[in-house]
Amino acid sequence: MACGKLEIDILNTIWTLTAECEERDISIQDVVDNLAENGVERAYTTIKTVMDRLTLKSILVRYKVGKKFFYRAALNKREMAVDALNTVAEQFFDKDYVKMMKFIEEEHSELFV
Repeated sequence: MACGKLEIDILNTIWTLTAECEERDISIQDVVDNLAENGVERAYTTIKTVMDRLTLKSILVRYKVGKKFFYRAALNKREMAVDALNTVAEQFFDKDYVKMMKFIEEEHSELFV
């Protein structure tokens, strides 16, 4: 599941907000406000559009309480990271995780010193 920068910012916001309370209902406005607090200024309509796309990708789940829609992440951060690693391994390394790890080690050898 490839995600763009704003999609990841939105997911990180949702994971942060639900870390405090897993059952918390997260609205678009909650996401807009949290992003703004962290220096990411985007219009409400932009955030709504991206959250709707994440829902279509089955990354977010949208549900209604009364007249208002709320969102939850379908996957937690760890599950999403594992999925991303699996995608990279499949697309670039023929599902060879050893080859992928060697590549990472070679490309970022300064991290392992």
